[in-house]
Amino acid sequence: MKADVNGTKINYEISGTEGKPWITFAHALCNNLTLWDEQAEVLNDNYRILRYDHRGLGMSAAPAGPYTFPMIISDALALLDHVGVEKTHWCGLSIGGMMGYGLAQDHADRLLSLVACDSRPDAPPDYQNYFQHRIDVAELEGMEGLVESTISRWFTKKSVDQNIPVLDKVRAMIRSTDKIGHAGCCEALKTLSFGARLCEITTPTLIIGGAEDKGAPPEALAEAAQNIPGARHEIVPAAGHISNLENPVAFNSVLIEFLGSIKT
Repeated sequence: MKADVNGTKINYEISGTEGKPWITFAHALCNNLTLWDEQAEVLNDNYRILRYDHRGLGMSAAPAGPYTFPMIISDALALLDHVGVEKTHWCGLSIGGMMGYGLAQDHADRLLSLVACDSRPDAPPDYQNYFQHRIDVAELEGMEGLVESTISRWFTKKSVDQNIPVLDKVRAMIRSTDKIGHAGCCEALKTLSFGARLCEITTPTLIIGGAEDKGAPPEALAEAAQNIPGARHEIVPAAGHISNLENPVAFNSVLIEFLGSIKT
C-alpha cells in the first residue's frame, strides 16, 4: 500500500491480528520492509504489525535530499496517523532504531516501548566520514559498488565466508536502493545526535545488537543503555549489524520476551 506522507509516497504493509497492540518495524539503510519478514511471522498472532519503507528506500519515493532525522521522524508520525495508530511498540534497526531514540525523546506519548536494534545514538567523526564515503562510491560506481563492502561490514566473517542464504537477500536490497534516496539517508546519518538526551527517555527500552557489529559495537550500545533509565541491553551472539537476519533465533527470543513484559 502507498500513503501520501509529507508530500512523499510511502510504501507500507499491515499484517497481524486486529485488536492486538500495534508494533511498528523500521528498517536499516539500503533495506526495505522485508527485513522484518521473520519477525512479522512470529509476532503475527499477538500483534497488529505495521512495516514500511523509509523515504528514499524500498518502494517509497526518493525525493532529492538531504534528509534529516526530524524529517524522517515526521514521516513516521504522519504514517501512524494515516493508518490510525495511536500508540505502538517501535522496533527499528540501525537508522530505524535511531529514529526510535528521537521518537522516545519528543513523542513518547505515541510509544508503548522502544526496541533499538544495532543503533548507536551519536555519529563520531569516523562514522560521519563513512557515510560520506558511501555517497561518493555510489556516485562514481552506482549502488553495485557498495554491495560487497556493505556485506562485509554488516555480517560476521564466518557468515560471509559461508555465504549464508540471507546475504543474497541483503545484496538484492542494496542493489535495488535508489542512489538519490541512499544519499539522502546518508546525509541524515551524518547528523546523528541523540546521545545527549538519552537520559530523558522514559519509554520502556530494549537496546539489542550483534556481538560483532562493527558500526554499533556492544560497548557503544551498553553505554547508551546505561544512559536511559531502566533500559535493558542484550547482545545477540554470532551476529553483526543485521542481527535479526544473522541470528534470528536468539534475536526473536529476546524480542518476544521483552514485548511480553510490557503492560499495554
